[in-house]
Amino acid sequence: MSVETLEKRSTVRKLAPRYRVLLHNDEFNGMEYVVQVLLQTVPSLTQPQAVSIMMEAHTNGLALVITCAQEHAEFYCETLKNHGLTSTIEPDE
Repeated sequence: MSVETLEKRSTVRKLAPRYRVLLHNDEFNGMEYVVQVLLQTVPSLTQPQAVSIMMEAHTNGLALVITCAQEHAEFYCETLKNHGLTSTIEPDE
């Protein structure tokens, strides 16, 4: 009777790179409208979070909306743009 040694291969999963969705301040859209668009676009946001994001963009010119996978980030960014808001994405470092 022989003993056979099995080699267990370890697999290392690489996490997909994450991207930041940024909201830029603009002089065209009202604050309430921006909050509503944020809530419609990113379902995980609460009303207080959306208000905070809007106020940060209004005050500082730029606000982080969400950090997520690239495909989701592109979707959120495009949806915000389609509602007349200025949005960009960038890699999360």
